[in-house]
Amino acid sequence: MKFYSFLIKYRFWLGLLAILIGVVAHFTIDIWTAIICYVIAFIAIVTHFIIGPLRLVQKPMEDGDVEAVQRIIDTIWFPGLLIKPIRSSYYTLKGNMDMARQDFTSAEANLKKSASLSSGGGEGEGATMLQLGMMALQRSDFKEGERKIKASLKAGLPDKESNAMANLAMTQVYLNRRENKAAKTFFARAKALKPKSEQVVKQIKEMDKYITRLPG
Repeated sequence: MKFYSFLIKYRFWLGLLAILIGVVAHFTIDIWTAIICYVIAFIAIVTHFIIGPLRLVQKPMEDGDVEAVQRIIDTIWFPGLLIKPIRSSYYTLKGNMDMARQDFTSAEANLKKSASLSSGGGEGEGATMLQLGMMALQRSDFKEGERKIKASLKAGLPDKESNAMANLAMTQVYLNRRENKAAKTFFARAKALKPKSEQVVKQIKEMDKYITRLPG
């Protein structure tokens, strides 16, 4: 696994080294050895630009090493060359990093780019739409927030925590419109998911004290 990570991290430079070895082999060994080196170099360099090193972010993300994640992102020099699914993941990751820095303008721009690339739907698109919806609610743009969060629920979300957050957000939307019955329906869905996240559990407990006193 470490060797595979090493190849992903340094394949661009290994590709350049393979070109150099190929040139030397061309003049000192034979043309076929050079061709093999050139093919290896081509594969290494092309995959660096169209696939990138995003597979390396999993461990630093699990460890909470934000600086390491940022260093990996910074090695992607031309994101426009990444293949579409990986480019979408790249912009989602960029958006998450922006949100961690509370740069919401840049976060929204990157998440919108990710959403525009996730035309196939699925959990990735759902998670991006949820983030965009939550940011819209922070701006008190309840109409846009509702549209994005409903889209996230329709596309599908990857875990119970995300689903609970989406239902809590919809609870907020309907409470703002004083549609108590609809708000209670979404709140019941959030509770039924039994999320484990401390933040989400805290929100449910706080909302429970308030919403049970409402008519409807």
